[in-house]
Amino acid sequence: MCGISGFIEQGQDLDHLRSTAISMAAAMKHRGPDGSGVWADENAGIALSHRRLSIQDLSSAGKQPMASACGRFVITFNGEVYNFRTLRAELERAGHGFRGHSDTEVILAAVREWGIEKALPKLQGMFAFGLWDRQKRTLTLVRDRVGKKPLYYGWFGNTFLFGSEQKALRQHPDFCPDIDRNVLGTFIQYTWIPSPYSIFKQVRKLPPGTALTLSPGDDRDFAQPQTYWCAREVAERGEREPFDGSLAEATDALEELLRDAVEERMIADVSLGAMLSGGFDSSVIVSLMQSISATPVKTFSIGFHEPDYNEATHAKAIAKHLGTDHTELYVSSEEAMRVIPDLPDLYDEPFADASQIPTYLVSRLARNDVTVALTGDGGDELFAGYTHYPSALKNWKKLEKTPLILRRMGSGPSKLLLNPGWGMLERISTSDHGWPAKVAKSMAKLERKMDGWNADNPVDLFARMSVHGASNSRFVPKAETLATVLNDRSKWPKVSEPLQSMMYLDLMGFMTDDILVKVDRASMLASLEVRAL
Repeated sequence: MCGISGFIEQGQDLDHLRSTAISMAAAMKHRGPDGSGVWADENAGIALSHRRLSIQDLSSAGKQPMASACGRFVITFNGEVYNFRTLRAELERAGHGFRGHSDTEVILAAVREWGIEKALPKLQGMFAFGLWDRQKRTLTLVRDRVGKKPLYYGWFGNTFLFGSEQKALRQHPDFCPDIDRNVLGTFIQYTWIPSPYSIFKQVRKLPPGTALTLSPGDDRDFAQPQTYWCAREVAERGEREPFDGSLAEATDALEELLRDAVEERMIADVSLGAMLSGGFDSSVIVSLMQSISATPVKTFSIGFHEPDYNEATHAKAIAKHLGTDHTELYVSSEEAMRVIPDLPDLYDEPFADASQIPTYLVSRLARNDVTVALTGDGGDELFAGYTHYPSALKNWKKLEKTPLILRRMGSGPSKLLLNPGWGMLERISTSDHGWPAKVAKSMAKLERKMDGWNADNPVDLFARMSVHGASNSRFVPKAETLATVLNDRSKWPKVSEPLQSMMYLDLMGFMTDDILVKVDRASMLASLEVRAL
């Protein structure tokens, strides 16, 4: 796991390119404490930089930015390609030689052999990278299928910037930190910032499963991300081509897929362990790891003294049952609160996941013993583990008994009655009185429920109930509504089963822009590589 950054700025000398690239990389030292590198081309006006957390090929042969054997391509890469050994063997049969044994070198050979468009679908893993083609003079930015690894980019005048974290972009003198009020309002609605937006007007997140290619001097509207993998198409294909075996056969096939996925994620040249919460997802991952490993797997859990929030007892019981080498740490509220001052720097933009602090604490705990840890994040989105799925389906059964036109007739006047209350609360300082905040919370909950009355199907109801408030202008005056995976129906899969659509919305929304953001930033602050299935 690493930190990548770079920029295109024509007309600058080599010293400026290199020194700025070094500053951008230094801002992400936590992502790669094992080394750094810079590559620049003065004639093209491009610089690439890299911070290294050594996982595969700890030798100098794994150093980045890395040039291809032919010298045409230069890459700065963050993440892991889990099937790199299989790809390497295929490329060796095609005549490619390798200096080391890193997955980065395999990506370069794959691009040289098949071209970027054909190479990307072959890569299985979590990754983000910038690839410079010295022959075509093009820069291509790539992000993995579901966005496990971050990648931000933006134009500032004639300068194009990109990086794993926005703190890297801020090191460039052309960076302009203008807050996007529309995004700010959307954040308060969602408690996370949906792709492709960021809190800054001129910065965007590269959407998952896409690649962006541009050349120096390109118009910013000309270069747009192109999809190489689409979760919506996968969901629709799954309905067209369902599994036709028995339940027992499906169970066996699932176990085989999970085992293969876990085994691939256990490949590393450094120490490895797992996060264990005691829930179904992490317990399954650890049990498969232990069945593969010849020695006890190192597992880690965070506990709290408050019973309502403590899962450590479940994790300890699972660890004992599986025979893992288990470490747990009980954290006081004071210890948790000491993390809060670091959060703005950790996330670079507003972020409100309730578990961001314990995720960092367990990452810091694990880093004492291992460099790589597996986690069960993503299980709820893929296996319908969240309670809001059955809740939405249950609420829809009640709601659909009343015709839509009658529900909408009741929703409008009810909202009008709430407006005076909102206006009164906006004029009261909640710092002086605790009750306005409680009233506001109740009103927001009621308003969200009334917005659900306007839903015309269960997926629409689920999407409406997944946000706090129907309009972001409620929170930020004059903020405009932004198109997101939750409110843009053109992004929804065309499938007959509502539950499948709900899981898709969470997969490409909540998981990508909340869960995976939390895991990446918290683990990287501890210089720990975390691998989710």
